[in-house]
Amino acid sequence: MDTPHASRRSVLSALAAASAAPLLSASLGAGVARAATTGDTYSSNTDLYTRLPNGEGTDYARRYKRHEMFDSGTAQKYPYSRTMVMAMHGGAIEVGTSDLCLGVAGYHPATLAATPADGPAYDYWMFEAVRPSNNAELHVTASHCDDHVARSMAASNFNVLSLHGCTAAAAGAPAGRPEAVVIGGRNAAFKQYLTEELSGAGFQTIDGASIPALDGDSPDNICNRTVLGKGGQLEMTTELRKSMFGKFTRTGCAASTNQTFWAFTAACRAAIARLEAGPDQIIL
Repeated sequence: MDTPHASRRSVLSALAAASAAPLLSASLGAGVARAATTGDTYSSNTDLYTRLPNGEGTDYARRYKRHEMFDSGTAQKYPYSRTMVMAMHGGAIEVGTSDLCLGVAGYHPATLAATPADGPAYDYWMFEAVRPSNNAELHVTASHCDDHVARSMAASNFNVLSLHGCTAAAAGAPAGRPEAVVIGGRNAAFKQYLTEELSGAGFQTIDGASIPALDGDSPDNICNRTVLGKGGQLEMTTELRKSMFGKFTRTGCAASTNQTFWAFTAACRAAIARLEAGPDQIIL
């Protein structure tokens, strides 16, 4: 059940518990591998990193930014992070999601310049496949993401927006209009704001509740491993992602964003702003 406010003590307790949970589960489950989702080669990020010990920079890359928070005074509240953006299947797995992650977080994907210049900017984390081929093999399903940085960042934010790619068929998009985004996650208010902002910007939205495979409502899904235990997930069809770039390749997207890309990221940022204005986003 949602509460109208989160006390500082309860939130800090939740942060501590959430941060400790991955370590505790790792300790208790040593030597017990989870089954990979159908089609996945690796059962978790840890499994992938272990089996590809020299893979960083050749098979995959990880990029993230946790924004500095600093308060040396005693007369005012300290700043705190509310929202992070994720692309856990970035690079050449689900092309365009890395660039969208940066755009929604408030950075130009080609230059990393603050865009828009007056912010706000959000924490972000990305896993990117960078092989010349066979990148789909590096896909780890969202409920098995156990990267320690990703987990800790999600656990220290109130909200996560996780960006994914899918096919039009999987999304149930009509044949004549395959450009669509499936909106899921456990945060009902976030889903509502994303639906309203993206629809208002002219994008075709589909309720994730109608497509269980893309709904992102599992508590284990990284988008829901937040302070509030709920987040948002977007599954964008290939056709929609293609429409946002002049060159739809891993290396070509960043420098070829177009008006559709910026309209989409602006709509997501507007939804985040509405969410962060809610009463459950307050630390007293």
